[in-house]
Amino acid sequence: MRNILGLSMTPLPQSEARSRPPRLNLLRSTTAVLRFPSGVQAHGKLQVISVTGGLLGLSRPLDQGSRAKLMFRAETGLVFGTAEMLNPISRTLQPFRFVAIDKDDRCKISDAIQSYADKTRLEQRSIVRDRAW
Repeated sequence: MRNILGLSMTPLPQSEARSRPPRLNLLRSTTAVLRFPSGVQAHGKLQVISVTGGLLGLSRPLDQGSRAKLMFRAETGLVFGTAEMLNPISRTLQPFRFVAIDKDDRCKISDAIQSYADKTRLEQRSIVRDRAW
């Protein structure tokens, strides 16, 4: 069990890694802060998020396998977790996976994804309803 800012953190169950959870492509810029064990901080822009990880826009890639405490603001509140950086996909885009995240923070991510899906569904219905056939 890990501890981030006084929060109890538990590892993600392995069964969740088998099926791909829903993802949210963020349309507006969401700043993410990474704090490494050395105390060094890095800032990035969150591009995609899911309950298992996401994609960060960075000025330069971070070391693959490095772990950091990650914080960002979702529509549903502040989210904290421990992230492991994965192999960069470009000079500025790097995926990460959560290696530990509190249940409440997972719910915040899940609720934000669901809220976006609900809004999109309502907008689509409105477009179809208002379309002149």
